[in-house]
Amino acid sequence: MAQDRRRPFEGYGALVPDPKGILDLPSGFQYRIISREGDAMTRGGNVPALHDGMAAFSAGLFGNWLVRNHEVDVDDVDEDGLSPVPHVPGATYDPEGVGGTTTLLVRHDRRLLQEGASLSGTIVNCAGGPTPWHSWLTCEESVDTLGKPHGYVFEVDAVRGGNPQPIKAMGRFEHEALAFDRWGRAYLTEDAGEPHGCFYRFLPSKPLRGYGSLHAGGSLAAMAVAGVSTDLSIVQTPGTVLRVGWVNVTNVDPGDNDTPVREQVIAAGATPIMKAEGVWTGVDGSIWFVSSRGDGPNASDPEDVSAAVHSGQIWRYDPLRNTIQLVVLFAPGSPFDGPDNITAGPHGFALACTDGEGDQWLVGINDAGRTFPFGFNRLNEEEFAGATFSPDGFTLFVNMQGPPGLTFAIWGPWHRHG
Repeated sequence: MAQDRRRPFEGYGALVPDPKGILDLPSGFQYRIISREGDAMTRGGNVPALHDGMAAFSAGLFGNWLVRNHEVDVDDVDEDGLSPVPHVPGATYDPEGVGGTTTLLVRHDRRLLQEGASLSGTIVNCAGGPTPWHSWLTCEESVDTLGKPHGYVFEVDAVRGGNPQPIKAMGRFEHEALAFDRWGRAYLTEDAGEPHGCFYRFLPSKPLRGYGSLHAGGSLAAMAVAGVSTDLSIVQTPGTVLRVGWVNVTNVDPGDNDTPVREQVIAAGATPIMKAEGVWTGVDGSIWFVSSRGDGPNASDPEDVSAAVHSGQIWRYDPLRNTIQLVVLFAPGSPFDGPDNITAGPHGFALACTDGEGDQWLVGINDAGRTFPFGFNRLNEEEFAGATFSPDGFTLFVNMQGPPGLTFAIWGPWHRHG
C-alpha cells in the first residue's frame, strides 16, 4: 500500500472549504475539472455519463493518458436520459450495449488535449484495473444478455483503443475490479448478491506476455478463508490474519440457464464477501481489496443479509504467505462509510473513494490502518470513483460519478507530511 516509514503517514491536516462549493482539499492542494459529462469530446460525440473506474498511463512528453469507465446501463439511457458511450467502429462489442470507456490525453500542466470513446457496446463498466504492460482492463458489473451476453472483462490500450473481444477465461460474473501481482496473476472482485460475490485469482496461461495475451486463457479460482464458515463480515478485529485456499471454477463462462460462477464456488467452500469492491496492488506487491459494507443478519433486504455489521473492511492479501489480514474496519456510523474504489501512490498512503449514505469522501489510509480525510464532495452526494495517480506521482486523477460526471486533476505538496 505504501512505502515503509519509521512513522506512519498521518495526513495533510484539515480540509479547506472550496469557495466554488465543489471539492474541499487540504491546504496547498488545488484541482482542475478536466472533463465534464455532456461536453463535446475532441474525437466526436459527447462525454458519457456515470464516470467510474480509471487508470493513468504515461504519454511521454505529451503528458498522461487516462482510460475511464462509464457505468451506463440500458435503463440509464432509456428511462433516465443519460448519455451512452458513442459506438466506436471496430471497437464495439454489442450494438445494443451503451457502456464502455473513454480515453483522455492530459498535458503535464493538467489541461485536456484530446478525448474520445475507446471501447463501446458493453454495459455497466464499473471498475477494472491496469495491467503490468500498461493497458486497462474494464469490467462489466452485469450478466444481462442484450444482443450478446455480458459480464466480461475487456482490454483497452490507451493508444490502440479497445479490443471488443471479451476475455472469457476471466469469468462471466458481476465483475468489479482487478489487480495483478508481480508474477502476472490477476485478482478480481465480484459485487453481487443472493449469494454475495467472491474474491478470485486468475492464473494466465501466458503470464506477463503483453497486450492480448490474456486471450490465451488460464485458470480461475475463488478464495476460501480458513475458519470462516459464513461470510467475511464475521471478522471484526483489525490485525486478524487468516490463511486462505482456492476453489477452482469449473464453468467460467456459464450461460443464462447455467449455475452462476459464485454459486459454483460457494457450494464448494469459497467464502462469500458482501459488496466486494476495489482492489489495488501495493508497492510491496501485496493485494489490497475492499468490502464496502456488511448489513448484518437483520438487514431489511434479503440480498443484503450478512453475518455481521460493518461500514467497510479493507483487506491485504499476501501472495507469498497466502494469507489475508484485516487492516481497517469502518464501524457503523463512521463518516467514511462505504469505501469502494481504492488506489495507492508513492506518498506513503492508500486512498479510498467512499460510496456510502450521505457525505462522500476521499479517505487516506496509512500502513497502521489509521484513516484521514483527503477530499470532500461539497457539490452533492454523488460518489467518488476511479482515483488513480499519474505515473510520476505528481497528479491524482479522480471522478465524481454524477450526474453530472466530473473528472478532476489534483496536485499540491505531496511531500508534506502532517
